[in-house]
Order: sequence, then C-alpha cells, then structure tokens
Amino acid sequence: MRADAKKNRDHLLAVAGSAVAERGADVSLRDIARRAEVGLATLLRHFPTREALLDALLRTSFDELTARAGAFEESEPPADALVTWVRECVAWTTEYRGVTVLMAAAIEDPESALHASCVTLRAAGARLLTRAQDAGAARRDLDGDDLFALIAMLAWLGDQPALAPRAPRLFDVVAGALLTGAETAPAAVREGRRD
Repeated sequence: MRADAKKNRDHLLAVAGSAVAERGADVSLRDIARRAEVGLATLLRHFPTREALLDALLRTSFDELTARAGAFEESEPPADALVTWVRECVAWTTEYRGVTVLMAAAIEDPESALHASCVTLRAAGARLLTRAQDAGAARRDLDGDDLFALIAMLAWLGDQPALAPRAPRLFDVVAGALLTGAETAPAAVREGRRD
C-alpha cells in the first residue's frame, strides 16, 4: 500500500473509531465520510461494506485481547486470568456502542467480515475458561460459547444508560457465579472491588 493510501486509510479508521464510540456501530457511512472530509466513494474504496470497516477498526483490538489472554494464561492464576480477561473484554466492548450485537451475529455467520476475529477471540476465552475449570476454579457446565455470551450480556448492560450504573456490581455477581466458590474467586470479586 502506498504511503498516501495508508495515511488516508488510517485517517478514515481514526474518524470511524470516534464516530462509532459516539454514535454506535450503526453510524452512517456517509456521516463517517463527511467527518473525514472525503467522499463516500473514497470511504467505500477502502472499506466496501460496513462490516469491512468495522473489521479493520476492531481487528487490532481483537488481536490485543487475544494476546492478553495468552499472556494471562502464562502469568496469572487460572481464576484471576479468566476474570481479568473477561473484565477487559467487557470494558473494551463498551467503548464501541452497539458492537456486541454485531459480534454476536458475526460469530454465527462465516460469511461475515468479523467472523474470523470473533472466533479467534472466543477461542482465547475458551482456553482461559478450560484452564480455570481444569484447576477446579471455574464451573464445568460452561463452555466458550457461554463465556462469549456472558461477555456480550455484560457489555450490553454498559450500553444501556439506565442500567450502566449497575454494570460493575453485576459484573462481580456474574464473575462470582462463573467461579466455583468464594475461596477461588480473585480478590477483586471476593471484595466487590471495581478496578
């Protein structure tokens, strides 16, 4: 990619990131182009569909969250790794309003531009969950699909203005229920802290 084309693409992604954070994942592509001070055709030349734009916008974050799961897997006790990673996923998804709906749809649609990134992210969480289960720290009746759904549910709460104040406490309730007992819960969950 030529340097000027990369610069234009990076500018479009920066503007799109701000627009999605402000107005949600269903923000108009025309509005993004207007904010970026380019024509819609220019935006569509770089990102032919909304999903292609969102995939480019979100892929770096997905890759970072996947890498964080691997780092936690190597450095943290199983329950701590699982709860900390879930907390980071929920915090990230609430940065971009409406993205949880797209992720939930993309995970089921192999044709979606977001599908591969969502599947990789779900697999990273499933590894952390399995590790915690093998250590006796997490419930055995959950799988990676359940964990992905719990993350989406908690992120949805953060997207709802009337419910957002309850989200931190409800995160602690869900995290506590995910684990096998208070003695295995990370300190932040046992003490009801909101990091």
